[in-house]
Amino acid sequence: MSDAELVLRSTRVITPEGTRPATVTVADGTITAVGPHDAPVPAGARLEDLGDDVLLPGLVDTHVHVNDPGRTEWEGFWTATRAAAAGGITTIVDMPLNSLPPTTTVDHLRVKQKTAADKAHIDVGFWGGAVPGNVEDLRPLHEAGVFGFKAFLSPSGVDEFPHLDQEQLARSLAEIAAFDGLLIVHAEDPHHLAAAPQQGGPRYADFLASRPRVAEDTAIAHLVAQAKRFGARVHILHLSSGDALPLIAEAKAEGVRVTVETCPHYLTLTAEEVPDGASEFKCCPPIREAANQDLLWQALADGTIDCVVTDHSPSTADLKTDDFATAWGGISGLQLSLAAVWTEARRRGHTLEDVVRWMSGRTARLVGLDDRKGAIAPGRDADFAVLAPDETFTVDPAALQHRNRVTAYAGRTLYGVVRSTWLRGRRIVADGEFTAPQGRLLTRTR
Repeated sequence: MSDAELVLRSTRVITPEGTRPATVTVADGTITAVGPHDAPVPAGARLEDLGDDVLLPGLVDTHVHVNDPGRTEWEGFWTATRAAAAGGITTIVDMPLNSLPPTTTVDHLRVKQKTAADKAHIDVGFWGGAVPGNVEDLRPLHEAGVFGFKAFLSPSGVDEFPHLDQEQLARSLAEIAAFDGLLIVHAEDPHHLAAAPQQGGPRYADFLASRPRVAEDTAIAHLVAQAKRFGARVHILHLSSGDALPLIAEAKAEGVRVTVETCPHYLTLTAEEVPDGASEFKCCPPIREAANQDLLWQALADGTIDCVVTDHSPSTADLKTDDFATAWGGISGLQLSLAAVWTEARRRGHTLEDVVRWMSGRTARLVGLDDRKGAIAPGRDADFAVLAPDETFTVDPAALQHRNRVTAYAGRTLYGVVRSTWLRGRRIVADGEFTAPQGRLLTRTR
């Protein structure tokens, strides 16, 4: 008698060995076997034949601002995780800021976990925060299971999460290196930002000039030097400057423990196409020019950039004013990230396997979840997305699950329709219909 509960069959299953026809057998929420397409279905198991739709591992998005509790009118665990599930994402790691309180102490972490516990449609983990004055809180947060620590090197945009100066960065990094934790960094240099022209107003060109590439490049150089000094693990968040890539490649070649992410909006949107006053395109660092975008794609292809995450950072619509200086900076991308990246990737000759590597396998590895997430392989959680990669849809903001349906992708035609999403062998969304929340709260285990 077999213990198998479920068999998913597709002519296109993305596995670590490549894409092939296969059957995937599931028991107790775990993948137990990946066999031939014509493998017999074990007695008592339910067969789901997906035809030619692609079965891929659920995406792991390690950069999400859920804002809950405290700014739940911006976003919340219920809406954020529904949007993620609708887009084929089965795991997120929540950022420590834009919620009140920020996740800078164990007590604050417990508040956030309690808030999320009964609202998560997918699995949720948490980052801690490294801010001035909380060095003594870092080890307790690590032991409580956060996946690492977020720091800003320039003002964060919210007063309750101040940035670190270079001395404070060194102090925090020394502590984190002592227990081999991970520091993830918003790398823009405050001095270069202060020196840049700050004109304000609706012109996107003026906003772009206010966040120059040199601010990123300088901050990354400082961070790499500190990582080298302490032998620490650091991760560069939302890279937008192609000029920083040679420095990053050199650091990796020297053995500095640095990884890098970029975001769908940097890979799919360009400064040249942003209308004046359209602050749904505002984020920091900013969306840059098309030539810069080409450099980011090249760096993804050669491995200088490790992964792609959303940096989903919504707000209420009233904060998206037509003045780029005062509008909230953040792009909502959870539900559309897979389709947006796949649309541009296929145009540039990349495969769906590449996209899965960037958005699932490597993100799972970044946070130490690659023993359970990020691949269709025996022993991993049965987290899947079922994708029709050649079908298109036009982005309608009204169809989004985000709490505030402001999107830079409105009206765009994208490839890749998510048919259904599965969490530990249970279908949690199909054709816009959701189950009750099935997600678990995750903690770091290694």
